[in-house]
Amino acid sequence: FQAEDGIRDIGVTGVQTCALPISARWRGIAEADSPLARSLDDIIGVEPGFDARHFLSGGRAAYEAIVLAFAAGDRATLKDLLSRDVFESFTGAIAERESKGETVETTFVGLDKVEIKDAQIKGKTLQITVKFLSKLITATRNSKGEIIEGATDKVIDVTDIWTFAREVGSRDPAWKLIATEAAQ
Repeated sequence: FQAEDGIRDIGVTGVQTCALPISARWRGIAEADSPLARSLDDIIGVEPGFDARHFLSGGRAAYEAIVLAFAAGDRATLKDLLSRDVFESFTGAIAERESKGETVETTFVGLDKVEIKDAQIKGKTLQITVKFLSKLITATRNSKGEIIEGATDKVIDVTDIWTFAREVGSRDPAWKLIATEAAQ
């Protein structure tokens, strides 16, 4: 996804000039002088246009798009949003589901909370880990159309922790999903 003011297919580019004073820069994102705030300051040091609020806005859109594309088996959408490793993992799971004749029906109800949990610079790569608290309706059907997991009439709470990355100074403002984990 991109994190910038110009809308691309989904998201925004997270590359905006940060005109906020340091004391207000991370308000609502990270506690002042916390390890997360210092890490975000480090990112600003190498990417002066990074804007966490725009990044989170793009992250919200990317999360919904990825969840729905995975459920639908939409490999084309996933390819643009995922790193190679995550794409291979997701498409492997889709292929396994398809080989069994299973389908997934997912309705995205909404996001209750989206927050940055960690930010790092690893070599020349920026990495930001985000916690998503979402509400979904999801059901898996077997080849006979019978529900074998989930329900079509029950909203469930889902907590995911996803890490996005992009190269420092890249002309491509898009962030790719590089790691996922489900949280309890």
